[in-house]
Amino acid sequence: MNVTPFWLAGRPETGDGELTVTHPYDGRVVGTAAVPTPEQVEEAVAAADAVRARAAALPLHVRAEALAHVSARLAERSEEVARLITGENGKPLLWARGEVTRAISTFRFAAEEARRFSATTQRLDTDPAAEGRMAYITRVPKGPVLGISPFNFPLNLAAHKVAPAIAVGAPIVLKPAPATPLSALLLGELLAETDLPAGMFSVLPVPNDRASALVDDPRLPIVSFTGSVPVGWAINDRAPRKHVTLELGGNGAAVVLPDADLDWAAKRIGLFSNYQAGQSCIAVQRVYVDRSVYEEFTPKLVDTVGALVTGDPWDDKTQVGPLVSQEAAERVEAWVDEAVATGAKILTGGTREGAAYAPTVLADVPADAKVSREEVFGPVMFVQPVDGVDEAFALVNDSAFGLQAGVFTRNLDIAFRAHRELDVGGVVIGDVPSYRADQMPYGGVKDSGVGREGLRSAMADYTEEKVMILTGLPL
Repeated sequence: MNVTPFWLAGRPETGDGELTVTHPYDGRVVGTAAVPTPEQVEEAVAAADAVRARAAALPLHVRAEALAHVSARLAERSEEVARLITGENGKPLLWARGEVTRAISTFRFAAEEARRFSATTQRLDTDPAAEGRMAYITRVPKGPVLGISPFNFPLNLAAHKVAPAIAVGAPIVLKPAPATPLSALLLGELLAETDLPAGMFSVLPVPNDRASALVDDPRLPIVSFTGSVPVGWAINDRAPRKHVTLELGGNGAAVVLPDADLDWAAKRIGLFSNYQAGQSCIAVQRVYVDRSVYEEFTPKLVDTVGALVTGDPWDDKTQVGPLVSQEAAERVEAWVDEAVATGAKILTGGTREGAAYAPTVLADVPADAKVSREEVFGPVMFVQPVDGVDEAFALVNDSAFGLQAGVFTRNLDIAFRAHRELDVGGVVIGDVPSYRADQMPYGGVKDSGVGREGLRSAMADYTEEKVMILTGLPL
């Protein structure tokens, strides 16, 4: 099998090692990625540092056209790219195609934002001492970006590191997850077709145990990380003088109130607890249902989950495929077994076959069980009755995480109350917490991280304001 090269300062290279990528569903080899040497990693970082001034000075149209090119090329190769994602990640083609569509939009949004990335002015003559003075305010890159992307969205979450960096004129060194490097390497191939200067981007599939050297390197003052809570906060602690953005996941809650459309709520919650085999930081994990509709709603939810199509991710009809590895599925199995041993009941699912775990609904879950307190990152949720909005919102907030929450209601007062009271980064009214538009601010509080993605928000994170004051103006 051919070895896929990595991208070092915009050119393809091979190193002295390889990563073998296997398909989670059946274990077959789907690709091999070259691994850079420490010397090649140093060359990539040095190139990013060397080009930083030129990158910051790139005309907006050059940045925008490069981003638009990647968007267009992803669209042209969309089916090929989707199948690559399914191959390395195991997610069904249904969701892989959706991920490609989102990445196309992510680069298109970035191209649009790059063209709008303009200076502002501020009159200063609000005080007599500043008559004739005006501030000219720009945003300038803080420096090259280290982007660390996860396995669960190997293309679009890499796009959310790369696209805003290029939009603001910042070089980026991207480290994809070792389990799923191929999508990011294809992204490097498309970037290499543009007129971006050498050193503007590198894609380096280095093993995780070598990532600390990149985190420590002072030439990479921005670190954008998506992944696990322990690793994320360790990066934050390791780099106190850097600007670190962290998207660390959650245990997403959905609240179903008496005025909700119960059929719609059951359909959406059932699907979006399981849509990436639960391997989404905003997958539904906790479901709080008003007691007055609990007995009516719960069978609808169980029926929806039981009817999901599971199995071969290459089948167009499959909705739930395997987890990323058998080890991941075994961990989910152990957490469910622990909950059952302490009193939880399985309403549907609860079985494992290899790397696949059946979509599962639990009831009577103890408050201290892992499936309640931690992030399952698998196709598992629990449902619990609550007595009114006060209890529901208190339970949503009783979590170490705070990424997004969904509230199924038609009541506008409750919607605004949810926005005010829920301790999360985003509240979705009338739908699951799993909804994300790629252009919107996206991120969490508490153990769900710091900073925001979404093109304009990430561009703000990667830059800082710089002011020029003009004097003697006839304002």
